Amino acid sequence: MQNRLARIFSPSSGRTVMLAIDHGYFQGPTTGLERVDVNILPLLPYTNALMLTRGILRAIVPSSFNSGVVLRASGGPSILKELSNEQLAVDIEDAARLNVSALAVQVYIGGEFETQTVNNMTRLVDAGLRYGIPILGVTAVGKAMVRDAKYFRLACRICAELGVQFVKTYYVAEGFETVTASCPVPIVMAGGKKLPELEALTMAYRAVSEGAAGVDMGRNIFQADAPTAMIQAVGKVVHELMKPQQAFELYETLKYEKKGVLAS
Repeated sequence: MQNRLARIFSPSSGRTVMLAIDHGYFQGPTTGLERVDVNILPLLPYTNALMLTRGILRAIVPSSFNSGVVLRASGGPSILKELSNEQLAVDIEDAARLNVSALAVQVYIGGEFETQTVNNMTRLVDAGLRYGIPILGVTAVGKAMVRDAKYFRLACRICAELGVQFVKTYYVAEGFETVTASCPVPIVMAGGKKLPELEALTMAYRAVSEGAAGVDMGRNIFQADAPTAMIQAVGKVVHELMKPQQAFELYETLKYEKKGVLAS
């Protein structure tokens, strides 16, 4: 299990830049993910781990990809239905066949199907322990649910108490350090909705400065004006604690360097 975790978290910094591209499991072809082969494959050299579904892993990701793979293991409802009504959607034996680094399961604390999603998580934790595969608990927030430090302390601690090896949760401007401090396993910050690039870099910097073990960003990378430049700037923030303004200047430099190459 530690070997698998070492594929996700950089041994040098102890942190991770995960690239989340699993949105299609309930949203369909999200903007920026219509062509994973065209838009995402060029980003793979710059990520510590890829969070995705087994369909995309088998169909598109090259077998030569040797960084971490965090496989989406829960699903069921689409954006047209109640999102918390998820079930486990991957068999642990298939995850082992795919040699994944971890399995991710959505947990809706306070949601309509809270107990069902917690049960999904505990069953997956037990299966993961049998096969030596870590489990990532993802604290989902429904449309009408509050997003504050009190809620995320509750959700993250429940996931950790029930056995996950790490947790993915959202950043909050007030009290995020209390969320990381009260969770006994590593927390990875979820990227959330698309923000202007400087704001996204600032959020990532604050999260790791306040105890997060990295980020799992999707839309803030693949929907950026220059995704390859953005993922490199995020990497500098997460692994080297580069200040947000400096990282944004790096992003702008890489962005225009690429444009110059394409123009020539």
